[in-house]
Amino acid sequence: MTTVGFIGSGHIGGSVARLAVEAGHRVVLSNSRGPEALADLVAELGPSASAATSGEAAAAGDLVVVAVPVKAFPDLSALPLAGKVVVDTGNYGPERDGHVPELDGKSLTSSELLLRYAPDALVVKAFNNIFSKHLVSLARPEGAADRSYLPIAGDSAGAKAVVTGFIESIGYGVVDAGALADSWRQATGTPVWGTPYGPFSDEEGRPVDEDAIRAALAAATR
Repeated sequence: MTTVGFIGSGHIGGSVARLAVEAGHRVVLSNSRGPEALADLVAELGPSASAATSGEAAAAGDLVVVAVPVKAFPDLSALPLAGKVVVDTGNYGPERDGHVPELDGKSLTSSELLLRYAPDALVVKAFNNIFSKHLVSLARPEGAADRSYLPIAGDSAGAKAVVTGFIESIGYGVVDAGALADSWRQATGTPVWGTPYGPFSDEEGRPVDEDAIRAALAAATR
């Protein structure tokens, strides 16, 4: 059993937490509004879930899932993330985050920007290319013929192994998409983002195999 700390517990964070609890993991949830705002979600998830401050969730996690907007990245510098495996689930959106010159100019990926605020964390990009409802509906047990795959990117082989094990435990296969500098291949608007799993209007989504994910990553252009 892994303890997963969540910095942000909205659509993606909450969905990953739900799958984690179903897989037998413990989750410690946090958000910007404080633990009391998470009472309903904790009650829904049951005894394997608890709410805490962001600092407490980061400290408690064997694995830490960051599910906050890019504009909130500066807040991460105050959290105990050094040496932690950190999963960055986010996508940059200037209309929400404001313009970040390095991201607009494509000299950095959003995960590399996160590293500026948590320089000693072991960051892995994951869960940013799938709608939250499809993430829940498409989870399948290991060995299922219709198991879907998710891309991950990161600079630490050890951290990617940890994240791969976690993702496999909650119902998905994994495709290694390279280093953090390559994570633009799974960002908003790329071929692997959203579309392979079906349109947002499709409530259940559709399974996507490993070859399809690899082909979509290879088709990405900047």
